[in-house]
Amino acid sequence: MIDVADQKPDRLVSVREVFGIDSGLMAPAFTERDEHVPEIDAAYRFNPDVTLAILAGFTRDRRVMVQGLHGTGKSTHIEQVAARLNWPCVRVNLDGHISRLDLVGKDAVVLRDGQQVTEFQPGIVPWALQRPVALVFDEYDAGRPDVMFVIQRVLERDGKFTLMDQNKVLSPHPYFRLFATANTVGLGNLNGLYHGAQRLNHAQIDRWNIVASLNYLPRDEEIAIVQARVPALADVAGTTLVQSMVAVADMTRKGFAAGDLSTLMSPRTVITWAENIEIFRDPALAFRLSFVNKCDEAERPVVAEYFQRCFDRELEAPYLITSPR
Repeated sequence: MIDVADQKPDRLVSVREVFGIDSGLMAPAFTERDEHVPEIDAAYRFNPDVTLAILAGFTRDRRVMVQGLHGTGKSTHIEQVAARLNWPCVRVNLDGHISRLDLVGKDAVVLRDGQQVTEFQPGIVPWALQRPVALVFDEYDAGRPDVMFVIQRVLERDGKFTLMDQNKVLSPHPYFRLFATANTVGLGNLNGLYHGAQRLNHAQIDRWNIVASLNYLPRDEEIAIVQARVPALADVAGTTLVQSMVAVADMTRKGFAAGDLSTLMSPRTVITWAENIEIFRDPALAFRLSFVNKCDEAERPVVAEYFQRCFDRELEAPYLITSPR
């Protein structure tokens, strides 16, 4: 069995052949898969620019942050690149419950030869740092300040990490890779859409070598993804239905950009809507349960109008809920 310190990619793959992108880039990959390699999603559609940015992270050890609105598939994009390279990938969500000790490690009581002893248990950062692993920090702009300063040291060019309690300085594995996803690129909750997003200091953002922006897919590609997820809608009638669904989603996004709505439909929501149509056999009912009921009551008539325009039918009650007097 190969020692983890000696593990490294053992082949090169063509980006043109594997990802369908017009590029002569060859990316390092592993022949063998392990338990940390994500499963391949054959229906996933790659954004060429973002894919090349992520591949630069894998091939040239660039620190890559992927920014975009919710539901655009930022984390999944990184995972699917890793899956096709057979590269181990671990995601950490930087929610308010993640502490410095979770990242660095802490002393824990363990059983050794029948005796209880206190032993240092490394956190996810030192564990990943010493392996050929792609570590992904999700919701990077939601991390607590003490957590962010732990990460900041790993972002340095040499990437060495000091374990103060252990008097150790860890050097990163040659094929350790670091990625992050964020909604706001450290600008905070400017439009009220992402509560909990923090403003990050410029020193944090400046340490990321590449910042890629991932937007929603073109309409035809979004339709193809929905049909791949829900094959029952892949026939002629289903295509017409999904076209109308994606048109509604597109209108909510434009309405959000214009300030008419405070929420929007992500591709994830459209897929959920399609899956619920399979259950309820009624696009209007599935739409109310998948999206309308998440909207502010004052905005529901606007959403109902979008539905009427795209489906040429009214969105039946109870899309509008009136408060008791």
